[in-house]
Order: sequence, then structure tokens, then C-alpha cells
Amino acid sequence: MSGEEFVPLSLTPLLIGTFAAIACALPGNFLVLRKQALIGDAISHVVLPGIVVAFLLTGAISTWPMMLGAAGAAVVAVVMIEAIRRLGQIEPGAAMGVVFTTMFAGGVLLLEQTDTSTVHLDVEHALYGNLESLIWLDATGWPSLLDMQALAGLPPELPRIALTMVGVILFTWLFWRPLKISTFDEGFARTIGIRTGVLGMALVITAAIAAVAAFDAVGSIIVIAMFICPPAAARMMTNRLETQIAWSVIFATVSAVFGYVLAGYGPLWLGGADAVSAAGMIATISGLILTLTAVFGPCRTRSGAPSHA
Repeated sequence: MSGEEFVPLSLTPLLIGTFAAIACALPGNFLVLRKQALIGDAISHVVLPGIVVAFLLTGAISTWPMMLGAAGAAVVAVVMIEAIRRLGQIEPGAAMGVVFTTMFAGGVLLLEQTDTSTVHLDVEHALYGNLESLIWLDATGWPSLLDMQALAGLPPELPRIALTMVGVILFTWLFWRPLKISTFDEGFARTIGIRTGVLGMALVITAAIAAVAAFDAVGSIIVIAMFICPPAAARMMTNRLETQIAWSVIFATVSAVFGYVLAGYGPLWLGGADAVSAAGMIATISGLILTLTAVFGPCRTRSGAPSHA
């Protein structure tokens, strides 16, 4: 594929998919180690009522109200999960199951009981994504990367997910030491003055923001897969947290790039006539990577958390 075809048709979807994968994989490392990996699945269910309420309040079908509504719903869900877990003295998985099924049902009910059911709210787009459609129409080739007029026509999802990824990286960097200590030894973290409850909530909210930002571009299929598969695969490769973070970024990038390429060209190589879903193929590749590391990874038979020394 020449630059005249690759840049407008494939460059931006590849970058958006990669940035979304990395933004979800980074907090996913800590969620996996804290046994909270399924929070990504919970978020994918709770964004629907947030999207509907945002439309009812603003009357606008635009990106930022929808993202703010989804983010607000995700934060409400996190608070409800923690409250149910503490007040009901039940395990976090059960609390998540109660909250995200209830909120998803509430979102569906809102759609059916209000006039939003006849309005295109892009709910399917937010939940399932359409990565292939995020093309750069104003680009004519590699020189467009230096053309300010062409850059103004970039899909808005690209700068949003890039900014989100940078924010997640900054959060991880700024709170690296307290995150690392509280993940491995919460009791010791409290004794040295780390507010583990607040930090844990901040981690989940960061993950929620990354997930909501990615929904608009790539959908929940990739989001759920990237929260779990790259961090879990990286865990099979090392017993050091720093190295695990690096491996998770590599696995997330490989999944996004190879998944997108195979979605477009894989069926053609096999004699088919049509492409398949890029989101589904990216999630599939991440699952295959996890399977390979579970079978062949050097740390697959060891127990315990990675070393933080």
C-alpha cells in the first residue's frame, strides 16, 4: 500500500487503536494485580445510562456531553460498587455484577421510556466501535503530516485518545511509588501514610476515563480485552513490575497493529472477499498472545505477585 493510500485510510485507525490499547493496558496492570480486572467490563455496561442522561440534560448529540455523561455514570458505578461491597460485606465481583447489570437495564429502560429511542445516540458506536471508519479524508500522503490545513481535518478521536493516553501515563508516573506499594502491601502503605482508599478510587476513575475515551473510537470490545489480556500476558513474562508494564505496552501495541492488519487483509489472504471487524480481531490477537504466554511464558508456573524491589 502506497503512502497516498495508507496515510488517509489506515494511519489514523492504527494510531487510535494503539493509543486506546496502551491507555487501557497501563491501569490494567494494577487492576489485574489487585484482582479488579473486570471493572472494565462493568464500565462497558454502565456508560449507557450516562449517555442517555447526557442527552436528556443537554438536548445535544455531540461527543463531549456523551463522554461526560458516560464518565459520570462510570464514577457513580465505582462508588456504588464500593458501597455495596462494604455495607453488604460481599466480594467485589458480586457487587460489580449487581451494579453494572442494574445500570445497564436502567439505561435500556430510559431509551424505551423517553423519546431518545427514536434519536441516533450512537450507543452501538460507543459500545462496539467502528475503527475502520476513522479515516483522514484531508490527507493525500506522508507530506500531509506537515500540512497544517490537512492536520486540521484529523479525526477528532485521535487527539482525544492521544491526550487520554498521555494523562494515564502521567498518572502512572506521578503516583508510581504509592501505587506500587499499595498494590503489593496495602497494610504497610497505610502505616507510612498512603491513603490507599483514595488512591484505589483514583486508579479506578483513571481506568474509567481511559475506557470512556476509548469507547467513542474503538468500542468496548477492545477496551475490555486491553484491560485484561496485555497485563495478564505480561504477568506471565516477568516477576518485576517495571518489566511487566513494558511488556504490557508491547503486547497492547502488537495486538492493535497486527489485529488491524489481519482484519483487513486476513480474509483476502484466505480467499475471502470481505474484511472482518478490526475491534474483534484486535481482541482476538490479544487473547492469542495471552494464551501463548500462559503456555510458554517463563513465569507461567510461579505464584505470587511481581517483585517491586
